[in-house]
Amino acid sequence: MTVPRLFAIALVFMMTTAAWFILGTSVVVRTGESDSRLEKEVRQLWGGEHVQNAPEAWFETTRSAIDGSGATSTSTTQAVKTVVIKHPLSFASSRIETALSLDEQQKGLLWYATYGVTFQGEYRLVNTDAERRAVFVRFSFPSTDALYDGFLFRLNGREMSAGSDLSQGIVGSVELPPDGEATLSVSYRSRGLGDWAYTFAPSGVGQAHEFALRLRTDCDGIDFPAGTVSPTAKTRAGAGWDLGWTFKSLVTGQRIGVRLPHHLNPGPLAARVTFFAPVGLLFFFTVLVVLGILSGRSLHPMNYFFVSAAFFAFHLLLAYLADHLNIHAAFAIASLTSIALVVSYLRLIGGMQFACLQAGAAQLLYLVLFSYAFFFEGYTGLTITIGAIVTLFVLMNVTARVDWSQVFARPPLQRQAAGSR
Repeated sequence: MTVPRLFAIALVFMMTTAAWFILGTSVVVRTGESDSRLEKEVRQLWGGEHVQNAPEAWFETTRSAIDGSGATSTSTTQAVKTVVIKHPLSFASSRIETALSLDEQQKGLLWYATYGVTFQGEYRLVNTDAERRAVFVRFSFPSTDALYDGFLFRLNGREMSAGSDLSQGIVGSVELPPDGEATLSVSYRSRGLGDWAYTFAPSGVGQAHEFALRLRTDCDGIDFPAGTVSPTAKTRAGAGWDLGWTFKSLVTGQRIGVRLPHHLNPGPLAARVTFFAPVGLLFFFTVLVVLGILSGRSLHPMNYFFVSAAFFAFHLLLAYLADHLNIHAAFAIASLTSIALVVSYLRLIGGMQFACLQAGAAQLLYLVLFSYAFFFEGYTGLTITIGAIVTLFVLMNVTARVDWSQVFARPPLQRQAAGSR
């Protein structure tokens, strides 16, 4: 092994790294373009994110006020207009039952967390005014991009019909005497995308009395987004969870939210694996160089070029197979293809034992297993760190007795040529 040869191998490494950077960037761009287009399609076909606001209740009073909008400096009369004042009412109790069923959809390089939702809510309202009032109740839909099957809006046992414009929700009214009570019942079945949330107010801080929400899921791996209220009860229910939020009197600007699990997205995964590839190739090249020094038979830089091309073939196949196959199947095909390329090539150079037991084993570790570590989110860095430390330990021990000055010494012919000059 000579210094010029090492520089040539380093040049091969840098060229391959540049190719990986271009491939990874193209995957990121392709994924981003697909996401902006496909998410819109999924939203239109399946439904948007569900953010269910609590119903609003109020009664109205009127008063007279002077309207100065049309007055002039020479006007001696002033117009009087009637002003309507809205007085908000809080619900005395809220009882909500919700069920979420995960039904993910894949489009191109991305998985979308779609779900079916069943919502049933019963709210008790009290007229706290000292006079008989017409109390109004508005229920807003959680998403304008969803469909609502079996929708029911019943106020004091009387079913309310929807108006022509439902963009602002549906409004019903009921006459209540002082301290009179009314019950609002709402239910529907729908489909959504992304997180599911329940808010106590459309904006700002909301208030709830005697509040109880029960939410059931049919899957494990749920999470709670930032800025949401943690459940007060959480129990296993078959393959999913039974969650509960119970509050006597609550004032908060937060909301209740659940994030359902989703598959690994092939696009982002392929991009991360591709951008990380130079680390694995660096370890692989290091092992091959050390093996060559120990055996006294080093590979030519052109051999390293073809081996690095076989490494690149893994990521190229993975990036485009993930569009059409399950990510695990795409990973397996890409791995077998790359290993077959390297082993079949190196067996012609160093024999079957070197190709399979040394180069093939190193490729399995630094390409396949290092790349597969990205399937385990949160453990990728730890896995790669442990592999790097074990590799360092092995290389330090097998090369401890190597005379590096002798390894990198110039051949005799070069020394004689230098002396004659």
